Amino acid sequence: MAARVVEWGDEELRLTDSVSVLCGADRGAYPSGNSVVVRGRAENLIIDPSVSVVGRGGAPVAIDAVLNSHCHEDHMAGNGLFAEARLHIHHDDVVGAASLEGLLAGYGFEDSLMEGFATALIEEFHFSPRPDANGFGDGARFDLGGVVVEAVHLPGHTAGHSGFRIDEEVFFLADIDLTGFGPYYGDVWSDLDQFEDSLMRVRDEDARWYVTFHHKGIVEGRERFIELLDAFHTVIHRRHEAMLEYLREPRRIEDLVAHRFIYRPTVDSPIVEPVERRSAELHLARMIARSEAVEIGDGYFRRA
Repeated sequence: MAARVVEWGDEELRLTDSVSVLCGADRGAYPSGNSVVVRGRAENLIIDPSVSVVGRGGAPVAIDAVLNSHCHEDHMAGNGLFAEARLHIHHDDVVGAASLEGLLAGYGFEDSLMEGFATALIEEFHFSPRPDANGFGDGARFDLGGVVVEAVHLPGHTAGHSGFRIDEEVFFLADIDLTGFGPYYGDVWSDLDQFEDSLMRVRDEDARWYVTFHHKGIVEGRERFIELLDAFHTVIHRRHEAMLEYLREPRRIEDLVAHRFIYRPTVDSPIVEPVERRSAELHLARMIARSEAVEIGDGYFRRA
């Protein structure tokens, strides 16, 4: 297929005759994101309709189906906008699309944060419950007529986090976003080992275009993709080694949280503490399993 590629700053980047990216503000920086529209002869679908899509009032074509890569607020902002379209999300994340209570459970925030966060989900991210959400599994295929979208389960970020292989030319990476910040696994449904397994699995994907929901946006060519993916993956190792070094002296979980191995000290958000805590817990569990660190009593841990 012939591809028409336009410059960033346009609202729609056309990658192929069938696939285009609806660009979020600042290359899809949070709270926005880069949504994908796939046009088929029989149906059209949108992947992860962002707040920018809501702000524009919809997609450039009629939408028959919505695919959510996972159940986070920024990836589901437009679900209510396409209320007449079928909604599909991995079966492990259906609960987060179906109800506000289900979505909140996945973050695992303390009660003191829940009310304010729930308000933000509704007012800023337009959360609309979709109890009609359909679950899919790894390898699920969506045939739109002349173009096929295939789900690739890539858990770790959430239990159901998935990428999408689109007609063998485009791969949508969702929140494997290839940024310098690195992988996010700070929710109660996140899993560090699964995330690393997913990074190894997606490394085998061969496409012309790789699309991230945030920041990088569109990456052309496998060579550049692998370079960015390896750098993204390395962040996990760097965090782990930094925590191990910090544990040369006995430390508590609270010490690791306060030290900030995930977020910069300048980041001021109520979610920082729970994300730092969950991330530290996952790394500590890995250290203990590898005999790299030990618990020495009274809630203190030390490098072995």
